[in-house]
Amino acid sequence: MNKLFYPIAAVLILAGSAFTFIAAQNYQIADGYNIAFSGGEIGGIFKTLKGAIAFDDANPASSKFDVTVDVASINTGNALQNKHAKSDEWFDAAKYPVIHFVSQKVVKAGAGYQVTGDLDMHGVKKSITFPFTFRKGGNGGTFNATFNVNRNDFKLGKPGGEVEDQFKLEVSVPVTK
Repeated sequence: MNKLFYPIAAVLILAGSAFTFIAAQNYQIADGYNIAFSGGEIGGIFKTLKGAIAFDDANPASSKFDVTVDVASINTGNALQNKHAKSDEWFDAAKYPVIHFVSQKVVKAGAGYQVTGDLDMHGVKKSITFPFTFRKGGNGGTFNATFNVNRNDFKLGKPGGEVEDQFKLEVSVPVTK
């Protein structure tokens, strides 16, 4: 009897633990995403987003976001402003071609979630935390977030002046499995 007990116990422990390590679902970024920014009279969008998203709404701690935005894809609706935004006075797209975000922690927060991670923009890496929601639909869903970023934290433009320090970011990212 003892000879059978240990192998059976080991199999039961392994089988039980297999269900506790379910990985987050990998998602592909779908067309139709929107990355909008606004600050006073300045606003626009970034047109190019790429990255890897792993998300599990039942176990947010297993989730991971690693996304990049192409700085040269900025569109303010004004060709002169676009050129200025890409110049070394602002984003310096030639030297810093991407804005990169990598999550470190995802937690459930009220009716949504909260992510903490490193935002690397204009050569400055800073930890930020912001809320987001995920709405399932069909073969995927949509992530939505609205949060503020202080441009001075990332040395964008000259401090003070005519441009607001706080920029509001509104992000909507549809994904598919």
